[in-house]
Amino acid sequence: MVSLKVNGESHECPESTTVLGLLEQLAFPPQLVVIEYNRDILHRQDWAATQVKAGDVFEIVTVVGGG
Repeated sequence: MVSLKVNGESHECPESTTVLGLLEQLAFPPQLVVIEYNRDILHRQDWAATQVKAGDVFEIVTVVGGG
C-alpha cells in the first residue's frame, strides 16, 4: 500500500494505482475536478499514465458551475 495525502487527509491505495484510479477510489467525478499534484497542476491527459507514489500530495478541487 502507498500512503499519500489528498486535500490534507491521509489515504492509502495499492501501489499500481494511477491518478485516475485514485479519483475513482475516492468517488471524485473526473470530469468535474482539477488536480494539483505535488504543487503542480496535473493535466487531464496525464491522469491515466501517472502512478501515485508514497508521499505524494494531492489537492483535488471540484469545479462547480453557477451564476
